[in-house]
Amino acid sequence: DLFFLTPIPHFDLLLIFGCSKMAISTTSLSGLTIKRMDHLGLVSGMCRELGIAKMIDAVIPKNNEHKVTHGEAFVAMLLNGLGFHSRTLHMFADFFADKPTERLIGPGVQAKHLNDDVLGRCLDALYEADVSSLYQVMAERVVDTLGLASNAVHLDITSFHVDGEYAVDEQDSETKRIELVKGYSRDHRPELNQVILELICENQAGIPVYMQALSGNTNDQKAFAEVTRHHIQCLKAAQQCRYFVADAALYTEESITALATQNQLFISRVPMTIKDARQHVSNVTEASLTAMGNGYHGCWVDADYAGVKQKWLILRSEQATKREQQTLARNLLKSSEKEHKQFIKLCKQRFACQTDAETAMKVFSKTLKTTRISEFDCIAHPVFLGKGRPKKGQQPAYYEYQLDGLIATCLDKVGIAQAQTGMFILATNDCSGELSMQTLLDTYKSQQHVERGFRFLKSPEFLTSSLFLKKPERIEALLMVMTCSLMIYAALEHRIRTSLKERQQYFPDMKKKPSQKPTARWVFLCFSGIHEVSIGDSPPVITDKQERQQVIIDVLGTLYQEIYS
Repeated sequence: DLFFLTPIPHFDLLLIFGCSKMAISTTSLSGLTIKRMDHLGLVSGMCRELGIAKMIDAVIPKNNEHKVTHGEAFVAMLLNGLGFHSRTLHMFADFFADKPTERLIGPGVQAKHLNDDVLGRCLDALYEADVSSLYQVMAERVVDTLGLASNAVHLDITSFHVDGEYAVDEQDSETKRIELVKGYSRDHRPELNQVILELICENQAGIPVYMQALSGNTNDQKAFAEVTRHHIQCLKAAQQCRYFVADAALYTEESITALATQNQLFISRVPMTIKDARQHVSNVTEASLTAMGNGYHGCWVDADYAGVKQKWLILRSEQATKREQQTLARNLLKSSEKEHKQFIKLCKQRFACQTDAETAMKVFSKTLKTTRISEFDCIAHPVFLGKGRPKKGQQPAYYEYQLDGLIATCLDKVGIAQAQTGMFILATNDCSGELSMQTLLDTYKSQQHVERGFRFLKSPEFLTSSLFLKKPERIEALLMVMTCSLMIYAALEHRIRTSLKERQQYFPDMKKKPSQKPTARWVFLCFSGIHEVSIGDSPPVITDKQERQQVIIDVLGTLYQEIYS
């Protein structure tokens, strides 16, 4: 405190502050202003490099008296979303109160301009412009700007639960507005209304090239079929990529036929509910499997599901086998105990005739999955009318029949189940013979790009698990903002990695070892502590930059150097 009461020249004050390790937010004392910069300069730089604000303003120009354009408000939402402040993705002036908004967003933009009204108007304008179509155009330009040449795109779907009550309008189906209703919750919150987000990501940088908000009760298979019927031909990224990849929800007759009709090669996992799939897996022997390395073995079989000529790759994973056999043992024990209790309950029942008892036994035997009836007998029990003990020589009025027998675990079924653990089938309509087993497996495993994106969106540091806005239209627009945040994050990570490799530079990882593949999240953490300092009318300067931070700034180029100068 005494230090600040002593008059010190501006230059000396900056030097002393630059050496300080204090975590100071926006402060103003005797003309001194301090604002937190951290990693937001990287996010701002990527937004400028990709021209995000210009693309938004070109579609929805400002037509009101607000100080910021829709493009600037959109960039502000991206900065807010990628601020990793563990708060919901809302535009609050207090979030930007300690941020250098003019440096990050644009000249003249102040924190007081970024209020809830600006957020709402921007979200409404995005919805009116059709968020899916707008995002698709933006993603195409981003992919072209980054020069990405992917050989596959990946489709997947997830859900978010929303807070609040939203009235369902009968006209929603006509206006194609999403319905916030109860449905299958991947967040294990089925008591809340849901909203679905469908993404298609390219497999080089993991950038989403297509997004679609859907009603909370949307079925995965129907949603995938809709994409294959109506959106593949207009999706530039899918046309340029060789393979369209998705999980087992894609493998339906409708989707497979639609893809084949459009001459689109696909790779998908075959659901084991298909009879031919179960038959092929049961016929596989150890001798027919070829070692592929990394614990995988596989063999090809021909298939024509849905009338489309295909190649199925039957795979066995050693790691999955060990994991699934442990699960199988628990499930078999649980199933055996359940069936044993059901058998005891059946044996306590009385039947009017022996035929009814034997029929009940046959019906019950067909329901058994892990056990079988080894022996059983039908016992007749006489029934006497009247009270008390029957008299000597009295004939029973009628007989009731009760089952008795032994139930045992079926070792044959257990053996078959154990032999099929760790096995799954991948299908493709690429029958050229050029696709190897390993390439097919690697291409399918790239599905983790879109799954990683969903984990990012659900991270509590990015966005809390639930959403709340006044209107479903704004929820849909917010999902587009979230997807754009993922796009900026993935693009920035790709640029950092490629730039480090091109310039032969290294960035220390968490173990302080040199790396050329840091995650954007780790880079963001390492940029903590950078501030913008200004005194009076003097030009602001950036302080507290470290050597490792300067490495990233330099490899990214002039634009980022100017932001952090």
